[in-house]
Order: sequence, then C-alpha cells, then structure tokens
Amino acid sequence: MSTPLLAIQNLSAWYGREKRVLSEFSLELEEHEVVGLIGLNGAGKTTFLKVLSGLLPSYTLKEIKFFGRPAKLRDQSFKLCRYTVFAEDGSFGYFTFWEYLSYVFSAYKKKQPDVSELIRGFHFENNTDTLLKDLSTGSRKKAFLITAFALKPELLFLDEPVNGLDFESTEYLYGQIAGYKAYGTVLFSSHILESITLTSDRVFVLEKGQIRQTFEGGRINAADIREALCYENDV
Repeated sequence: MSTPLLAIQNLSAWYGREKRVLSEFSLELEEHEVVGLIGLNGAGKTTFLKVLSGLLPSYTLKEIKFFGRPAKLRDQSFKLCRYTVFAEDGSFGYFTFWEYLSYVFSAYKKKQPDVSELIRGFHFENNTDTLLKDLSTGSRKKAFLITAFALKPELLFLDEPVNGLDFESTEYLYGQIAGYKAYGTVLFSSHILESITLTSDRVFVLEKGQIRQTFEGGRINAADIREALCYENDV
C-alpha cells in the first residue's frame, strides 16, 4: 500500500473542556484525491479544518504524519503545503484582491501566475480592485477561491466552498475541485449533497466528532449518503 499523504490518529478537539467537538478522530488522505466531509451541524467539519489550519490550539492527538514523516500542524514547512478557504472569512479586509494575492504568493515563496482565467471563471472581473471588506460574502469567497486554485498547494482545505456563490460560479468551482487532483489533494466540507457527489473520490460522514461511514467509488450517491445522514439524525 502507498504511504498516505496525510495521516492523523486519535485527534480530539474542543472549544471548552465541556464542549468536546472531535473525539478520537482518525483520518488518512491520499495524494491526488478529492475527499468530502459531510455531516449535520455540529458534527465537527469546520472544527477539523480549523485544527488542520493551525487556528485551534485546543486539541490533542496521538500522531500526525505528512508524506510518512512526523509533522506538526503549526510548523512552517507544513504551513507552506496547505491553504484553507473558510466558509466566512473577514481577514485582510483592507487589502484588495490583487494586494491579497501578492501577499499570499510572497508568503508561500511562489511566483505569482496569471490568474485571468480563474477571474473570468468565477465572474470576478469587476471586483479585483475593491477592498475585501467591501465585497459581498460571495465575492469575498471568490477572492479566496481564486487565490487557492492559483496557489496549488499540496493540501487544499475548503470549508463550505459553495456557500454564497452564484450558479455559474458554483459550476465552475465543481470543475476546479474535480480537476485539482492533477496538482494535489482537496479536503472539503459541505452540507450540499450535489457538491459531494459530483466531485469526491471518497466521502466521510461525520457524526458527533467521529467518522461514522465512508463512501467511495460507485457507492458515492446522494440517496445512500442522505440515508446515512437521516440515520444519524434519528439515533
């Protein structure tokens, strides 16, 4: 068997000791795949992505390995291999898109590419010189998505990426996610079944901070995933 790109064992995370969100959570990601996380509100999807992004310090884990080697989530070497787009992000509000893009590529020590195709695909042409704080939620999301797909990190984390997008941009996003396997691995959370079934190689159903079911290949279909979620709600 090949060595997983990212392997996490027995992760627990909380916002207060009385509010444990993830409990003994384990997951492996392979190179060049798209993995979807789905679950009811409070299942732990966003919390998991926050831990992976180094934004939630209140966690414990047994082990994390990146390319088979021990890693630390907040080490610079790991940070440069990941990028996260959150469902809502008010950071860098006084940057324009161009300023933010330049900042990110400088921070990641990469040469800034031509992003004109991504700008057209996300219908962002009229917003590139607007301060991020003055953009709508959907347009601000597009700024971060364009940056993410231009950056092409080995690990791309997307938290509810469809939220706030118009129909045409959503369709374009699906194509970008599905095609990202040529560059790296995508882990994304969503409550929209269509986004999961159209793009994912594997789907993890989260319940109460743990992976309760896994779907892959031909087993990824809306009916079975919906049934798993309804079962979770009834238990």
